Amino acid sequence: MRPVLEHAAKGEVRIGDLIETLSEELGLTDEEREEMLPSGRQSVFSNRVHWAKTYLKQAGLVRPTRRAHFVITQRGQAALADPSATIDNAYMKQFEEFRAFQNRSSDHYTQTETNDGSGEITPDEALRAAHRKINESLAADLLDRVRDASPAFFESVIVSLLVSMGYGGSSEEAGRSLGRSGDDGVDGVIDQDPLGVDQIYLQAKRYAEGNSVGAGAIRDFFGALSLKRATKGIFVTTSTFSPSATDTARDLSSR
Repeated sequence: MRPVLEHAAKGEVRIGDLIETLSEELGLTDEEREEMLPSGRQSVFSNRVHWAKTYLKQAGLVRPTRRAHFVITQRGQAALADPSATIDNAYMKQFEEFRAFQNRSSDHYTQTETNDGSGEITPDEALRAAHRKINESLAADLLDRVRDASPAFFESVIVSLLVSMGYGGSSEEAGRSLGRSGDDGVDGVIDQDPLGVDQIYLQAKRYAEGNSVGAGAIRDFFGALSLKRATKGIFVTTSTFSPSATDTARDLSSR
Protein backbone atom coordinates (compact mmCIF):
# COMPACT_ATOMS: atom_id res chain seq x y z
CA MET A 1 0.00 0.00 0.00
CA ARG A 2 2.86 2.41 0.70
CA PRO A 3 4.24 2.23 -2.88
CA VAL A 4 0.78 3.01 -4.26
CA LEU A 5 0.47 5.94 -1.86
CA GLU A 6 3.97 7.22 -2.70
CA HIS A 7 3.14 7.40 -6.39
CA ALA A 8 -0.17 9.14 -5.66
CA ALA A 9 1.84 11.77 -3.78
CA LYS A 10 3.59 12.71 -7.04
CA GLY A 11 0.33 13.76 -8.71
CA GLU A 12 -2.72 12.23 -10.35
CA VAL A 13 -2.20 8.52 -11.00
CA ARG A 14 -3.86 6.22 -13.52
CA ILE A 15 -4.26 2.76 -12.02
CA GLY A 16 -3.31 0.95 -15.24
CA ASP A 17 -0.08 2.92 -15.60
CA LEU A 18 0.73 2.40 -11.93
CA ILE A 19 0.48 -1.38 -12.24
CA GLU A 20 3.10 -1.34 -14.99
CA THR A 21 5.33 1.11 -13.10
CA LEU A 22 5.27 -0.93 -9.91
CA SER A 23 5.98 -4.11 -11.85
CA GLU A 24 9.16 -2.49 -13.13
CA GLU A 25 10.18 -1.02 -9.78
CA LEU A 26 9.70 -4.31 -7.96
CA GLY A 27 11.59 -6.21 -10.63
CA LEU A 28 8.82 -8.71 -11.30
CA THR A 29 9.65 -11.45 -13.74
CA ASP A 30 7.47 -12.12 -16.78
CA GLU A 31 6.13 -15.19 -15.00
CA GLU A 32 5.17 -13.15 -11.93
CA ARG A 33 3.50 -10.50 -14.07
CA GLU A 34 1.50 -13.06 -16.00
CA GLU A 35 0.36 -15.12 -13.02
CA MET A 36 -3.44 -15.07 -13.18
CA LEU A 37 -6.20 -15.39 -10.65
CA PRO A 38 -8.21 -18.63 -10.76
CA SER A 39 -10.85 -16.78 -12.80
CA GLY A 40 -8.26 -16.14 -15.52
CA ARG A 41 -9.55 -12.59 -16.01
CA GLN A 42 -6.97 -10.58 -14.09
CA SER A 43 -3.36 -10.97 -13.05
CA VAL A 44 -2.58 -11.53 -9.38
CA PHE A 45 -0.38 -8.44 -9.24
CA SER A 46 -2.97 -6.21 -10.90
CA ASN A 47 -5.55 -7.48 -8.46
CA ARG A 48 -3.31 -6.62 -5.50
CA VAL A 49 -2.70 -3.08 -6.75
CA HIS A 50 -6.40 -2.48 -7.36
CA TRP A 51 -7.28 -3.68 -3.86
CA ALA A 52 -4.51 -1.56 -2.33
CA LYS A 53 -6.01 1.50 -4.04
CA THR A 54 -9.50 0.53 -2.90
CA TYR A 55 -8.47 0.15 0.73
CA LEU A 56 -6.52 3.40 0.67
CA LYS A 57 -9.56 5.17 -0.75
CA GLN A 58 -11.88 3.73 1.89
CA ALA A 59 -9.49 4.98 4.58
CA GLY A 60 -9.44 8.46 3.03
CA LEU A 61 -5.74 8.33 2.12
CA VAL A 62 -6.44 8.77 -1.61
CA ARG A 63 -9.46 10.07 -3.49
CA PRO A 64 -10.72 9.43 -7.03
CA THR A 65 -10.49 12.28 -9.52
CA ARG A 66 -11.94 10.70 -12.65
CA ARG A 67 -12.40 7.23 -14.05
CA ALA A 68 -9.42 5.01 -13.05
CA HIS A 69 -7.46 8.02 -11.69
CA PHE A 70 -6.75 9.13 -8.14
CA VAL A 71 -4.59 11.45 -6.02
CA ILE A 72 -3.30 11.49 -2.47
CA THR A 73 -5.19 13.34 0.28
CA GLN A 74 -3.86 15.33 3.23
CA ARG A 75 -4.45 12.26 5.39
CA GLY A 76 -2.38 10.22 2.96
CA GLN A 77 0.40 12.81 3.07
CA ALA A 78 0.42 12.58 6.86
CA ALA A 79 0.70 8.79 6.66
CA LEU A 80 3.72 9.03 4.34
CA ALA A 81 5.34 11.60 6.61
CA ASP A 82 5.58 8.96 9.35
CA PRO A 83 8.46 6.68 8.27
CA SER A 84 7.71 4.25 11.08
CA ALA A 85 4.12 3.67 9.93
CA THR A 86 3.33 0.34 8.30
CA ILE A 87 0.46 1.25 6.01
CA ASP A 88 -1.77 -1.80 6.06
CA ASN A 89 -5.28 -2.76 7.17
CA ALA A 90 -4.32 -2.57 10.84
CA TYR A 91 -3.00 0.98 10.36
CA MET A 92 -6.13 2.11 8.52
CA LYS A 93 -8.48 0.83 11.19
CA GLN A 94 -7.78 4.05 13.09
CA PHE A 95 -9.99 5.84 10.56
CA GLU A 96 -13.75 5.73 11.02
CA GLU A 97 -14.44 5.54 7.28
CA PHE A 98 -12.32 2.40 6.90
CA ARG A 99 -13.93 0.73 9.92
CA ALA A 100 -17.36 1.55 8.46
CA PHE A 101 -16.30 0.00 5.14
CA GLN A 102 -15.18 -3.19 6.86
CA ASN A 103 -18.36 -3.30 8.93
CA ARG A 104 -20.52 -2.96 5.82
CA SER A 105 -18.79 -6.03 4.42
CA SER A 106 -18.93 -8.09 7.61
CA ASP A 107 -22.55 -7.18 8.36
CA HIS A 108 -23.62 -9.36 5.45
CA TYR A 109 -21.57 -12.34 6.55
CA THR A 110 -21.27 -14.27 9.78
CA GLN A 111 -18.62 -16.90 10.25
CA THR A 112 -20.14 -20.32 10.84
CA GLU A 113 -18.72 -23.48 12.30
CA THR A 114 -17.83 -26.54 10.28
CA ASN A 115 -18.95 -29.99 11.25
CA ASP A 116 -15.90 -30.48 13.47
CA GLY A 117 -16.72 -27.31 15.42
CA SER A 118 -13.44 -25.64 14.52
CA GLY A 119 -15.10 -22.38 13.54
CA GLU A 120 -13.38 -22.35 10.13
CA ILE A 121 -15.41 -21.42 7.11
CA THR A 122 -16.01 -23.78 4.20
CA PRO A 123 -14.62 -22.97 0.73
CA ASP A 124 -18.12 -22.18 -0.48
CA GLU A 125 -18.65 -19.73 2.38
CA ALA A 126 -15.29 -18.11 1.69
CA LEU A 127 -16.26 -17.56 -1.96
CA ARG A 128 -19.57 -16.02 -0.98
CA ALA A 129 -17.86 -13.73 1.53
CA ALA A 130 -15.36 -12.62 -1.12
CA HIS A 131 -18.17 -11.97 -3.60
CA ARG A 132 -19.97 -9.79 -1.06
CA LYS A 133 -16.79 -7.85 -0.32
CA ILE A 134 -16.23 -7.15 -4.02
CA ASN A 135 -19.82 -5.93 -4.34
CA GLU A 136 -19.36 -3.68 -1.31
CA SER A 137 -16.23 -2.19 -2.86
CA LEU A 138 -18.01 -1.60 -6.17
CA ALA A 139 -20.95 0.03 -4.38
CA ALA A 140 -18.62 2.36 -2.49
CA ASP A 141 -16.82 3.31 -5.72
CA LEU A 142 -20.10 4.04 -7.51
CA LEU A 143 -21.29 6.14 -4.58
CA ASP A 144 -18.08 8.20 -4.69
CA ARG A 145 -18.57 8.85 -8.40
CA VAL A 146 -22.18 9.91 -7.93
CA ARG A 147 -21.13 12.30 -5.17
CA ASP A 148 -18.51 13.84 -7.45
CA ALA A 149 -21.01 14.32 -10.30
CA SER A 150 -23.35 17.28 -10.74
CA PRO A 151 -26.69 17.54 -8.90
CA ALA A 152 -28.51 17.35 -12.24
CA PHE A 153 -26.77 14.07 -13.05
CA PHE A 154 -27.71 12.64 -9.65
CA GLU A 155 -31.36 13.59 -10.12
CA SER A 156 -31.49 11.96 -13.57
CA VAL A 157 -29.81 8.81 -12.20
CA ILE A 158 -32.44 8.49 -9.47
CA VAL A 159 -35.29 8.93 -11.94
CA SER A 160 -33.79 6.33 -14.29
CA LEU A 161 -33.21 3.94 -11.40
CA LEU A 162 -36.79 4.13 -10.15
CA VAL A 163 -38.22 3.70 -13.64
CA SER A 164 -35.99 0.65 -14.12
CA MET A 165 -37.27 -0.73 -10.82
CA GLY A 166 -40.80 -0.68 -12.21
CA TYR A 167 -42.17 2.63 -11.00
CA GLY A 168 -44.17 4.20 -13.81
CA GLY A 169 -44.74 0.94 -15.66
CA SER A 170 -43.13 0.36 -19.03
CA SER A 171 -43.30 3.88 -20.46
CA GLU A 172 -39.87 5.32 -21.24
CA GLU A 173 -41.30 8.79 -20.67
CA ALA A 174 -42.72 7.89 -17.27
CA GLY A 175 -40.00 9.69 -15.30
CA ARG A 176 -38.26 13.02 -15.63
CA SER A 177 -36.00 15.18 -13.55
CA LEU A 178 -36.96 18.81 -13.14
CA GLY A 179 -33.41 20.12 -13.02
CA ARG A 180 -32.53 23.65 -12.01
CA SER A 181 -36.06 24.83 -12.53
CA GLY A 182 -36.84 23.10 -9.24
CA ASP A 183 -40.56 22.70 -8.77
CA ASP A 184 -41.58 23.90 -5.35
CA GLY A 185 -38.92 21.78 -3.66
CA VAL A 186 -39.29 18.75 -5.93
CA ASP A 187 -36.43 17.37 -8.06
CA GLY A 188 -38.25 14.80 -10.19
CA VAL A 189 -41.55 13.18 -10.94
CA ILE A 190 -42.70 9.77 -12.16
CA ASP A 191 -46.09 9.18 -13.79
CA GLN A 192 -47.71 6.03 -12.48
CA ASP A 193 -50.31 6.01 -15.23
CA PRO A 194 -50.28 7.07 -18.91
CA LEU A 195 -52.30 10.21 -18.20
CA GLY A 196 -50.00 11.37 -15.41
CA VAL A 197 -52.85 11.54 -12.92
CA ASP A 198 -51.14 9.35 -10.33
CA GLN A 199 -47.65 10.72 -9.73
CA ILE A 200 -44.69 10.07 -7.43
CA TYR A 201 -42.57 13.11 -6.61
CA LEU A 202 -38.85 12.82 -5.85
CA GLN A 203 -36.37 14.70 -3.72
CA ALA A 204 -32.68 13.89 -4.26
CA LYS A 205 -29.94 15.13 -1.93
CA ARG A 206 -26.34 14.57 -3.04
CA TYR A 207 -24.69 14.78 0.38
CA ALA A 208 -21.18 13.81 1.45
CA GLU A 209 -20.68 10.95 3.88
CA GLY A 210 -21.38 12.09 7.43
CA ASN A 211 -23.70 14.91 6.33
CA SER A 212 -27.02 13.35 7.27
CA VAL A 213 -30.41 14.52 6.09
CA GLY A 214 -32.18 16.20 8.99
CA ALA A 215 -35.80 16.54 10.00
CA GLY A 216 -36.04 20.00 8.43
CA ALA A 217 -35.41 18.65 4.92
CA ILE A 218 -38.12 16.02 5.43
CA ARG A 219 -40.63 18.63 6.58
CA ASP A 220 -39.78 20.85 3.59
CA PHE A 221 -40.36 17.95 1.20
CA PHE A 222 -43.62 17.07 2.91
CA GLY A 223 -44.68 20.69 2.50
CA ALA A 224 -43.82 20.58 -1.21
CA LEU A 225 -45.95 17.44 -1.60
CA SER A 226 -48.82 19.13 0.20
CA LEU A 227 -48.70 22.09 -2.21
CA LYS A 228 -49.09 19.66 -5.08
CA ARG A 229 -51.76 17.70 -3.22
CA ALA A 230 -49.57 14.66 -3.79
CA THR A 231 -49.89 11.48 -1.76
CA LYS A 232 -46.63 9.81 -2.75
CA GLY A 233 -43.06 10.99 -2.39
CA ILE A 234 -39.61 9.39 -2.33
CA PHE A 235 -36.63 11.07 -0.67
CA VAL A 236 -33.21 9.76 -1.78
CA THR A 237 -29.75 10.71 -0.50
CA THR A 238 -26.15 9.61 -1.00
CA SER A 239 -25.67 9.96 2.75
CA THR A 240 -27.91 8.81 5.61
CA PHE A 241 -31.03 9.99 7.40
CA SER A 242 -30.73 11.20 10.97
CA PRO A 243 -32.95 9.52 13.59
CA SER A 244 -35.03 12.69 13.81
CA ALA A 245 -35.51 12.66 10.03
CA THR A 246 -36.72 9.06 10.16
CA ASP A 247 -39.11 9.84 13.01
CA THR A 248 -40.41 12.92 11.20
CA ALA A 249 -41.06 10.95 8.00
CA ARG A 250 -42.92 8.32 9.99
CA ASP A 251 -45.00 10.88 11.87
CA LEU A 252 -45.91 12.90 8.79
CA SER A 253 -46.80 9.78 6.80
CA SER A 254 -49.29 8.73 9.45
CA ARG A 255 -51.29 11.94 9.12
